[in-house]
Amino acid sequence: MDSRKATGIFRLLFISAVFLFFSNQTQAIPSFARQTGMSCNTCHTIFPELNAFGRQFKLNGFTLVATETIQAQADSETTILSLPKSSPFSAMLQASYTYKSKEQPATQNGNFSLPQQLSFFIAGALTPKVGGFIQVTYSDQDGAFGLDNAEIRYADQTELASESFIYGITLNNNPSVQDLWNSTPAWRFPYAGSSVSPTPSASPLIDGGLAQNVAGLGVFSMWNNLLYTEISVYKSAQQGSPNPPDSTSAGILKSLAPYWRIALQKQFEDFYLELGTFGLSATMYPAGVTGLTDQYSDVGFDLNFEKVIGTDMLSARGSWIHESRTLDASVANGEAFTTSGNLNSLRLVANYYLHSQIGFSLGYFSMTGDGDNILFAPTSVSGSANGLPDSNGFTAEFDYLPWLNTKLALQYVAYNKFNGGDNNYDGQGRNASDNNTLYLLCWVAF
Repeated sequence: MDSRKATGIFRLLFISAVFLFFSNQTQAIPSFARQTGMSCNTCHTIFPELNAFGRQFKLNGFTLVATETIQAQADSETTILSLPKSSPFSAMLQASYTYKSKEQPATQNGNFSLPQQLSFFIAGALTPKVGGFIQVTYSDQDGAFGLDNAEIRYADQTELASESFIYGITLNNNPSVQDLWNSTPAWRFPYAGSSVSPTPSASPLIDGGLAQNVAGLGVFSMWNNLLYTEISVYKSAQQGSPNPPDSTSAGILKSLAPYWRIALQKQFEDFYLELGTFGLSATMYPAGVTGLTDQYSDVGFDLNFEKVIGTDMLSARGSWIHESRTLDASVANGEAFTTSGNLNSLRLVANYYLHSQIGFSLGYFSMTGDGDNILFAPTSVSGSANGLPDSNGFTAEFDYLPWLNTKLALQYVAYNKFNGGDNNYDGQGRNASDNNTLYLLCWVAF
């Protein structure tokens, strides 16, 4: 056996033992659980994946309160204050180990991240009809704290055509972070991954391209627990950059960018099914705030299937996103060769969860699109020798939760194709399989 591989396997076994030995039980639980008085698996299969109750909790604005509240009355019928006595603060810690099939040039393999992420949350009911989820995260790559996913939502309910009708307003900073399902970009599998391993260079704009750099305001509704609709608009709101944006800014929306979501869901006798569509249209200045622009139009479709088997859960999720782009500004700036192009992203995953404590997941991912020798230029590791964005492969994961707020995960990512090729994809001798990654994670929420 290659000595480097042997060393990597030894380190993996060692850190596995360390995590298992030192994962002590904690009595502290996240703020949503404290607010509702319910355990984590009431809302999650295995966190952070939502089940039916969790989706309903989020839909209603995170406002379910089962603990004592602090209240004030203007009169006998009007409440002017209602705050849970439980703390709205929670924290999350991720520690990880990564081993790649082949180290990147002039770098070291077998990497620990402690922490990979450290997050603090303010989450829960703010008023009887307004709740929020605000995350601030320290990452090992940035070496600093920054605003992560955030949403504040208002929700109320009435009747429409003699059926229940829940409606509300969402204010958030990442298109799809407000979504109820784990098939759209912000919350899909894998829920954590290596921060030090190479990843494909191409992705649609809706897949994290605007995350934490925009502010969005929208309205949503759910009729008869069947039909979900949402329309939102986004405007640039970058953190740590000039405000208002100026000639030194990058990636600024020219005007409002609309986002839409439609989903049909149905709980049948012994299984659950959701079919939906979502999309985003954006016109952007790649540099500055004047001149030519780039245009992106993203349209996606998603599917969610769930079936309870005794105390276990079988689920399958998928999404397909098509992006059409017109890159007038990027071509003029020498950052792209062709004006028009397309990307297609496919994500599929099947999960089996035992007793909310053991999980098996197998996912497939694929990215295809039109070539561009400048946009996808040849460079070591992250480049494409043939100018194509095509990548595909599999992600397998095993999860073990000794306690419901503590996850130990073993993940393996295998690439069949990376940035346009399988062999010598970067023009400097690196193969797609060289980026295969073994990833070990300890994830604690408290």
